[in-house]
Amino acid sequence: MRRTLAATVALIGASALALAGCSGSDHGTAASGTPTVVTSTNVWGSVASAVAGDKASVTTLYTNAEGDPHEFEPSAADTAEVSDADVVVLNGGGYDAYMEKAVEGSDIPTINAYDIFQGDHDHGSGDGSGDGSDGVSDSGAAGDHDHGDHGDHDHGDQNEHVFYDLPVVAEVAMDLANALAEKDPANAEAYRANAEAFGTKVSGLRGYLATIKKDHDGTEVAQTEPLAGYLLTEAGLVDASPAGFTQSVEEGQSPSAADRAALEDLLTSKTVHAFIYNTQAVDSVTEAMLSVAERSGVPVVKFTETLPDGTTDYIAWQQGQIDALSAALGNHAAH
Repeated sequence: MRRTLAATVALIGASALALAGCSGSDHGTAASGTPTVVTSTNVWGSVASAVAGDKASVTTLYTNAEGDPHEFEPSAADTAEVSDADVVVLNGGGYDAYMEKAVEGSDIPTINAYDIFQGDHDHGSGDGSGDGSDGVSDSGAAGDHDHGDHGDHDHGDQNEHVFYDLPVVAEVAMDLANALAEKDPANAEAYRANAEAFGTKVSGLRGYLATIKKDHDGTEVAQTEPLAGYLLTEAGLVDASPAGFTQSVEEGQSPSAADRAALEDLLTSKTVHAFIYNTQAVDSVTEAMLSVAERSGVPVVKFTETLPDGTTDYIAWQQGQIDALSAALGNHAAH
């Protein structure tokens, strides 16, 4: 849901991806026993790697730890990667529109995290037919998930950052395991065991969020944009940021003077107990708010949209951010 010129260019690139995605059904190297998974960002790449283990290969298109994933422009090499994939894992919801476009009309099994979030489990095929013929939507343990276990989210708010919705992430892992099991039956048990182990670790993260909720339920925080909204909600925290401010930043626009003043007041008055700062969506306005928070003594928690350099594990990434959030809330309470 972001950006203007770059989004236009990305759509042009997406058209080329879509054409390549329809080029044939002999995807990847499944015939030789090694399925290939292609993901849009390294966040989903890390989830895919946890499921694939050493039985399948994972390729990620966007790995920049500093840039904005919304602005990614696919290259010809990316086109080839998607068209040759055995399974595609994407975020959906417009976050990686080039990937969504790429699989339209193709028969590449696709795991769309935003579709899972919305409860639309007819995501078994690239063309959205959802007939379950490739096994993603109807096979194995995928049908045993509690699809409603996504908290009290308003599914109409169009917050596409579903990689911060922990139950959705665990479900993506299991759906990928089922898709890989269809491609590589000999290693089906390994894929599903890996997904179960990953899900157990996700449950551990949710336990930390439950502790935050126990200690800080109803506490107000602020964000520069709605990046971590789902995680904050599960932690019992209230995002008090002016909606106009976060929406403007999300869309790459300058917030109004009124919205800037409202957020600044929340910070200077210390009404909010932490300021969640997206380090990959930065401009002069967000930098100004960061300075206000620091001057006012409001703890700043830096969150990211992709894995930081040197981090390859989704669980470790989120654990670090959750720990930082917990510490920030504790520091505010101590003062």
